[in-house]
Amino acid sequence: MSDHQNLLAEQRRALILDEVRRRGGVRVNELTRKLGVSDMTVRRDLDALARQGMLEKVHGGAVPVVEASTHEPGFEAKSGLELTAKEDIARTAASLVAPGTAIALSGGTTTYALAHHLLDVPDLTVVTNSVRVADVFHSAQRTSGQRPGAATVVLTGGVRTPSDSLVGPVADQAIRALHFDVLFLGVHGISLEAGLSTPNLAEAETNRRLVQSARRVVVVADHTKWGTVGLSSFASLSQVDTLVTDAGLPAEAHVDISEHVNRVVVTGERAASTEGSGDSADSEASDDSEAFADSGADADI
Repeated sequence: MSDHQNLLAEQRRALILDEVRRRGGVRVNELTRKLGVSDMTVRRDLDALARQGMLEKVHGGAVPVVEASTHEPGFEAKSGLELTAKEDIARTAASLVAPGTAIALSGGTTTYALAHHLLDVPDLTVVTNSVRVADVFHSAQRTSGQRPGAATVVLTGGVRTPSDSLVGPVADQAIRALHFDVLFLGVHGISLEAGLSTPNLAEAETNRRLVQSARRVVVVADHTKWGTVGLSSFASLSQVDTLVTDAGLPAEAHVDISEHVNRVVVTGERAASTEGSGDSADSEASDDSEAFADSGADADI
C-alpha cells in the first residue's frame, strides 16, 4: 500500500494543491496514480478544494485560481476555512504563552482562535490591532466580571480593513512606542521568495511595526497559506522565530521553510521538530514556553 493511501483528507488535499500550484494544473488520472487512491476520492478532493476557492476545476482535472494580489477576503469569508487546522494551531500556540508576559496578536482568523485559548492565562498584557481579538477578551470580562489576573488589553486605533484589523498611521504610531515579548502573527501568504505578505498596503506597514516591536515572532498559519503571495511583503522568513502550522503542510515545504525559520512546530499526526527527529510538537511547545517566560522577566510595555 502506498504511503499516500494512509494520508488524512486534509494532508492529501494539501498535496493536490501543491501539485496544482507547482505545475500550473493537474489531471485526475495523474493524481490517482500519484496518491494511490480512487478516481472518486480525487474528484471529491477537487470538489472540496474548489468550494474553498483554492483551485478551479476544469474538464479532467484542475488549475490554479487566478486571483489578484490585491484581493483581500473579509473576516467572515475566511473564518469558515480550515477550522480544524486553525483550532489545532491555536491550541499549540497558546501553550507557548507564559503568564505575566506582554504579547501582541495581529489580525486574522487564526489569531482570533488563539485569543480564546488565552483567556485563562493569568496576568497577560495583550496588544492587538484586531477588533475581533479585543472583543474576545472584553466579552469574557463582561460575562464573568473583572477576575484577578484577567488580561489587560491594548487595542490600537486605526482604519478598519475587510479582515477587521486596524491599520494606518494611528496604529503604526501606537505600536512604535511599545515593546512586547512575543508577537503572534497571522498572515495572508507565505513563500520563500516573498516571505510574509498581505494584499493590503497599509496592513503591511502596520505588520512591519509589529515585527519590529517584538522580541520574538511566532507566525500562526495553516498549510493553505503556503505559496500564496499578496501585493506587499512585510517580513522575510528569516525574521520569524517560530512557525506553528498544521500537518497538511507538504514535506517539501517543511524542508524549505526550516532552512530559514529557526523552529517549525507542526500540529497533528506529522508533528516533528526541526531541531531533533525525536522531539514532538508538544515537547517543543513546552521548551518555547519556558524560553518565552525567561525573556519576559524584564518585559517593557
